[in-house]
Amino acid sequence: MEKQQDSGMDYLESLPRRWVTIYIPLGIFVFVLLFPFYWMTITAFKPDSELLMQSGNPFWVIAPTLAHFKKLLFDTPYPQWLFNTMLVSVLSTVLSLAASVFAAYAIERLRFQGSKPVGLAIFLAYLIPPSILFIPLAQIVFKLGLFDTRWALILTYPTFLVPFCTWLLMGYFRSIPYELEECALIDGASRWQILTKVILPLAVPGLISAGIFAFTLSWNEFIYALTFISSSEVKTVPVGIVTELVEGDVYHWGALMAGALLGSLPVAVVYSFFVESYVSGMTGAVKE
Repeated sequence: MEKQQDSGMDYLESLPRRWVTIYIPLGIFVFVLLFPFYWMTITAFKPDSELLMQSGNPFWVIAPTLAHFKKLLFDTPYPQWLFNTMLVSVLSTVLSLAASVFAAYAIERLRFQGSKPVGLAIFLAYLIPPSILFIPLAQIVFKLGLFDTRWALILTYPTFLVPFCTWLLMGYFRSIPYELEECALIDGASRWQILTKVILPLAVPGLISAGIFAFTLSWNEFIYALTFISSSEVKTVPVGIVTELVEGDVYHWGALMAGALLGSLPVAVVYSFFVESYVSGMTGAVKE
């Protein structure tokens, strides 16, 4: 009886402990994480009169309006910026994944001498900040005649996407049992057949994870897009919002927040559709 009572008292004591150790810290984390998006949303729907007035509740909208979205979509080249961003992100992600698959497979599965230092060098290349790379890349872009074109971004984004995707896929390819590859070799399969019919089907979660990261990094990239693009009709969303919706020291906060809100939706949709594959790709879900 005493043990049962003790266990019951432990349950009563564990509930406050869970609030202190789990629920309250998790609630604070969620609040800090989501508050910028909440602020961005209410600012996008606030009329200019509410944005400028000093009285009232700054955390709520009294009279919501769609004027900022109308201005953004019909009075600015924002739809073109959105198309440019989508096109550049998709093409650069596809090119980067193609190169990363070959690099990661060669490093992890072919077992050649010096493969480990090569893999480490690729990872270290990802750590080089873009602020150092964009100067020599700008010279190459000018010499190739790609300045102020979408190809300037499509061909330069892989410089920071390929190292990261390769490093991520190396870890996933490492989790695939070598016995599967050896059995395919015994059956007479070529390396290309092993890659396309054995490795890649098992590595779909890893490919999705690398693709999501590459797409997100491409979508949010700012330095290269600011340096290599000057025409308004070729700009991407991050650069177009900052350069076109800020006039001197006048910030059109409603349109700025509306553009940021619409620009963040495609990335959120991609994450929501592939979240299970993304998690399994990060943890390495292939088991013997």
